[in-house]
Amino acid sequence: MEELRLILLFIHLIGFALLLGGATAQLLSGKIRINPAVLWGSIIQLVSGLALAAPLRGGGDAEPSPIKLGVKLVIAILIFIMVFIPRKREAVNKGHFIGIITLTLANAAVAVFWR
Repeated sequence: MEELRLILLFIHLIGFALLLGGATAQLLSGKIRINPAVLWGSIIQLVSGLALAAPLRGGGDAEPSPIKLGVKLVIAILIFIMVFIPRKREAVNKGHFIGIITLTLANAAVAVFWR
């Protein structure tokens, strides 16, 4: 079971890298739009995050707080909505894009710092 958790965590980190890296690259390029890396990163983050949380319902001391998982889920859904809806537009508002990056970093901060 631990091997499966580690594989899912690896996939989750790849999704984070795609989402944050793709968003940062677009922001720095000057042509702000939703690229495939950002879209797929948000999908991978949401799906792998759900898969990581699902088997953790067995109890025990190492189980994360249900409130923490709920907060992470809400943030991940918000990111996905913010990425999915404007994905076909030629340009996205800079503030909207900065919001995506901020929520991505906030989701990572919740994962790392909330114990």
